[in-house]
Amino acid sequence: NMMSTALFYHDLQLMARSARRLGKTEDAKHFETLAAKIKAAFNHRYYNSKLGYYDNGTQTSCVLPLAFGMVPEEYKTNVFNHLVENITVESHNHLETGLIGGHYLMRVLSDNGRPDLACTIATQTTYPSWGYMISKGATTIWELWNGDTADAGMNSRNIVMLIGDLNIWLHEYLGGIRPGSPGFKNIIIKPEPVGDLTWVEESYDSIHGRISSEWHRSAGQFDLRVTIPANTTSTVYLPAKEVESITESGMALNQIAGVK
Repeated sequence: NMMSTALFYHDLQLMARSARRLGKTEDAKHFETLAAKIKAAFNHRYYNSKLGYYDNGTQTSCVLPLAFGMVPEEYKTNVFNHLVENITVESHNHLETGLIGGHYLMRVLSDNGRPDLACTIATQTTYPSWGYMISKGATTIWELWNGDTADAGMNSRNIVMLIGDLNIWLHEYLGGIRPGSPGFKNIIIKPEPVGDLTWVEESYDSIHGRISSEWHRSAGQFDLRVTIPANTTSTVYLPAKEVESITESGMALNQIAGVK
């Protein structure tokens, strides 16, 4: 079906990347060739050009092709717009994914320009949502969105998979701490100020030491405080229109040693 085919393609891409890094050129070519065939067949079989979405148009059927890079450039706008419409109109600003689609939903929304919608989903407290679980007294993640009413025989009360990519999104998008290279030797700091949030504090204990990112905003000002460990470097992205509006410790960037 659509989901297994998309995951097969994703697995082949991972295998090809691993093979390249291991110097196994022939293996990499094999995986890449098969992946290209699957991508072509996937789009031929599942994309509906009249409706502008894949398969039956569910959130997951939009999320996976976008997340895995399976959507041809000329289809991307239609597929993403349908995903947004599904969430905002049909689902009333709620997610309707399971384990697989939920693993990429928040990042797909943010990477395509709608981190605000991801934030709306993250802060919902009505069914179905993570907030709904909390409102019903949950202290761990249920196996099912309707864990309070589902058959107890098949509903674990502690299945972290259903948290999807929420945890990744909180760390890498809201807080903005991302690995620029393996082991965080280079660190990317790229926070996403969204919704009505006025501050976020985030830290991660890497093998080199603690990385922290803390931001506050008010009256058109955005203040970011970053700590990176010794012997690492960092690339920092700021939500500014021109470099002249950015200062570091109150000084212009061209006056700060070690910053370029």
